[in-house]
Amino acid sequence: MSSKTTNAIILLLTLISIMAGVLLYPALPNQIASHWNAAGEANGFQSKFWGVFLVPAMMIVFLFLRLITLRIDPLKQNIESFKKYYDGFWIGINVFFLYIYGLTLAWNLGYRFNFTGMIIPAMSVLFYGIGIMMEQSKRNWFMGIRTPWTLSSDIVWSKTHKLGGVLFKIAACLSLFGMMFQGDIAILCVLVIPILLASVTTVIYSYIEYRKQQK
Repeated sequence: MSSKTTNAIILLLTLISIMAGVLLYPALPNQIASHWNAAGEANGFQSKFWGVFLVPAMMIVFLFLRLITLRIDPLKQNIESFKKYYDGFWIGINVFFLYIYGLTLAWNLGYRFNFTGMIIPAMSVLFYGIGIMMEQSKRNWFMGIRTPWTLSSDIVWSKTHKLGGVLFKIAACLSLFGMMFQGDIAILCVLVIPILLASVTTVIYSYIEYRKQQK
């Protein structure tokens, strides 16, 4: 898939979100539910404008970031070596945001469902996809586990991201167990903590591997 095709897909997803917001705006309430607790119940609200158009605005920003990073990254030639996975990540993150946006609009139009229960599977798929992308990634300045040690060595980068990819896949599978539990603490244990542990572990591992390379 070429960069132009990927950009066109992302632009299409962004336009769908904008059109949905514009068309449904008159039917939506003045206060938009924008945050849900572990039980899937709305407990945070925004003004109508930002509640409707914040996600489309974020998707526009993501498209801009993608376009600019491909141009200014000093190691952009490395991105070409895993471009299929790089492009897949950008499409996946935009599909994820469009999915969340659709759920938000549906809830605020009066449809009732367990919001958190609907998000967890999507987050699991997203985390698993990130894991795949990490395993294939090459050293660059904008995507991946960017520590002083991974950015200093292709070997450290490769080893760290191989481990990170496995850990993110495991975290993705563990997050599915969140659907079996109720309460903020349970969700925290099976959704948030595994991702935090995976992130911290890879940072520490990158330093250890760097020290080995120095010796």
